[in-house]
Amino acid sequence: MDDAMTALPLVFDAPRRGMPPRHLADLTREEAREAVAELGQPAFRADQLARHFYRGVTDPAQMTDLPAAVRETLTEALLPGLLTVVRHQTADNGRTRKTLWRLHDGALVESVLMRYPDRATVCISSQAGCGMACPFCATGQQGLTRNLSAAEIIGQAVAAAAAMANGELDGGPGRLSNVVFMGMGEPLANYARVRKTLDALLTPAPHGLGLSQRSVTVSTVGLVPAIRRLTEEGRNVTLAVSLHAPDDELRDSLVPINTRWKVGEVVDAADAYAKKTGRRYSVEYALIRDVNDQPFRADLLGKLLAGKLAHVNLIPLNPTPGSKWDASPLPAQREFVARLRAAGVATTVRDTRGQDIDGACGQLAAADSISVPSVAVPTPSVEPPMELGAEGDE
Repeated sequence: MDDAMTALPLVFDAPRRGMPPRHLADLTREEAREAVAELGQPAFRADQLARHFYRGVTDPAQMTDLPAAVRETLTEALLPGLLTVVRHQTADNGRTRKTLWRLHDGALVESVLMRYPDRATVCISSQAGCGMACPFCATGQQGLTRNLSAAEIIGQAVAAAAAMANGELDGGPGRLSNVVFMGMGEPLANYARVRKTLDALLTPAPHGLGLSQRSVTVSTVGLVPAIRRLTEEGRNVTLAVSLHAPDDELRDSLVPINTRWKVGEVVDAADAYAKKTGRRYSVEYALIRDVNDQPFRADLLGKLLAGKLAHVNLIPLNPTPGSKWDASPLPAQREFVARLRAAGVATTVRDTRGQDIDGACGQLAAADSISVPSVAVPTPSVEPPMELGAEGDE
């Protein structure tokens, strides 16, 4: 592989940039109650604020259970506006909507809301940019701007839930059912805040969104210690491992973190997670023309995963403008699928939603001219279409 592919260094520690103002979603329930009490209000007002936040209410005038005299004070102190819509783009006859958000410091991140007949999924970002330096991913090539706060991450899901409830996507009012951490950034490199986000997603209303663990997917390029930590902490969310190559020689170039934790170590950590949770994990594999789509690599991947509680999700690469990387042609995709299934490995090909709006997360940000370090794209960013033959979770 070309040495220039891995020219960027891996970055595990986010740059020390100013974090956003304190927000209710960054606090524990007790901390929020204490913060309200410090403002001279009864502690139960924190629970009222939480109810409004998780319903997506942003206008203090609509918070009619709060005394009019203190609405502005409480919302400014504990519900500051952290995410400002720059623009929406829609695709798939109004069933997919991509949102470009501006953060308090001008950084841009994206989320993608996708409505299917049986579910609605939002893909959210956990970092502005990414430090994992994968050469086929435009976000990875832009570097890491900063970690997002828990409230900035949670806010993307809350906005999606409100959009569904308000009928903003084609099909009328509905319910957000799934969240995938497959937008910008490496979620497990921002572990503490992603962990807090998981708590908020899974906690029943009114103190969270009340999603089920099996409907939340956390993606990683393979930060083995963080996978082990997630295993030990006992969550049963779906784990997705972005493998992209079955052999260390190629993966060292495609996914530079492989120079730290090899394919075998990553799969072992995912296996331990599956054993602890009883949940099948997903192996994300971007099919890149003439790079990782050869039949012998399909056989290697099949051998690696045969008999494991794993499901392969093949993703035809969504190329970014000017990139030398391109998606595998259909015959190569079909051959890859056939060989994996012949090895007994459950395999699907991801539905490529939103291609006409640069659906790969970050392409919207990349297209905007901004004065802060640009944040652009992890290529695959949509949920696998389970109706295309994927086996259900164990």
